[in-house]
Amino acid sequence: MTAPDPDGLLAEQLLRLTRRVHRIQKRHLERRELGITPAQSRLLRTLAHYGSPPRMADLAERLEVVPRAVTTLVDGLEAHGKVRRVPDPANRRVIRIELTDEGRETLRELRAARRAAASEILAPLGEREREQLGELLNTLVDGPPGPPCEEGATQRPGGRDS
Repeated sequence: MTAPDPDGLLAEQLLRLTRRVHRIQKRHLERRELGITPAQSRLLRTLAHYGSPPRMADLAERLEVVPRAVTTLVDGLEAHGKVRRVPDPANRRVIRIELTDEGRETLRELRAARRAAASEILAPLGEREREQLGELLNTLVDGPPGPPCEEGATQRPGGRDS
């Protein structure tokens, strides 16, 4: 008989929750008929965080994808009028990506869809439970300082791997 693996169970629960969150967010996006994919919505949200239009390479780095993937996403968003390519004023060989008015409106709809999805997912939790979950998620998202542990390594109380 094998011993229970609490970390394995937690990992599986996290993966199941992630898939559920994606499904629910996708459903809320589809209801709003925005005509964009979850990956395109992520690019729009990322684009909104820049003070000035970024280069495609900047977006690829921020999204942690290859530049070709950004090109495909931008092509689709540009075809729907959500973004446009603009020349860099300092170097006309460089192309930057900016939100259009329609893109900003889509971003507002995306935020509303995400809030609705979050409300649906968090419905079973009370206010204090939501606060606790937020604290725990911040801890997990921020992660421990230093490089990630290698597969199979165990952590000693002194902080060194065995």
